[in-house]
Amino acid sequence: QVQLVESGGGLVQPGGSLRLSCAASGMIFSFYDMGWYRRAPGKQRELVASISNGGSTNYADSVKGRFTISRDNAKNTMYLQMNSLKPEDTAVYSCARNSGRGFDFWGKGTQVTVSS
Repeated sequence: QVQLVESGGGLVQPGGSLRLSCAASGMIFSFYDMGWYRRAPGKQRELVASISNGGSTNYADSVKGRFTISRDNAKNTMYLQMNSLKPEDTAVYSCARNSGRGFDFWGKGTQVTVSS
């Protein structure tokens, strides 16, 4: 069965960095476009970054220039490098698979808290 497992979240001070990982299993990872979503308390879920199966990337304006999405198909793993973190980046971050007709599967998420 498909599993997406996130790791790498935690507490970081404003201006700090974190790298999130998403380990995929039960699917042919290299076939799929993938993405990172986040949900902050009281807010709608937001797609912050996506990467195609060929490596093309897109970012939300709120993270452009600070976050970098990447993937290693040999390791069935996707990453999100987050730099210059701000308190408003605090959220649960989840990775997701795009079936080609939209995102259809999400991991449980990892908490990122940016606070001094």
